[in-house]
Amino acid sequence: MKSIHVTTTVNGEPAEFICTPDETLLDVLRNRLGLTGSKEGCGTGDCGACSVTVNGRLVCSCLVLGAEAEGAEITTIEGMASGEALHPLQRHFIESAALQCGICTPGILVAAKALLEQNPDPSDSEIRYWLAGNLCRCTGYDKIINAVKSAAAEMRSN
Repeated sequence: MKSIHVTTTVNGEPAEFICTPDETLLDVLRNRLGLTGSKEGCGTGDCGACSVTVNGRLVCSCLVLGAEAEGAEITTIEGMASGEALHPLQRHFIESAALQCGICTPGILVAAKALLEQNPDPSDSEIRYWLAGNLCRCTGYDKIINAVKSAAAEMRSN
């Protein structure tokens, strides 16, 4: 199988990699670029653990081919914090105990950030709808919803 050279931007930094035509973006991020924050939960786009944004659009990276990243701007969980300063969503997830095993957390955080970029003041229903593609087996969703609401309020006040 012929390899493909891809030039892209990941978390604001130029990135290049070589992949096979059938290699997923998730595999490229984890195995070629060393960005292991995105998790493979299902491999079929049903759980959201591998959520990233590609050109500002929320996607399951297990459903996107690495070759499709050519020229794209990709943001992963590793691009959420600013140096040592956690993103408000990350802080509020910790403060609200909105995480347990951590498999789903990166995808939920990326999805919640994408939501707040489009809607800085979402209702509970809007948060639940937006995060419906992210499954968590360890915790109830109430703490997650509360953490997103708290982070949204903080972000609006800044």
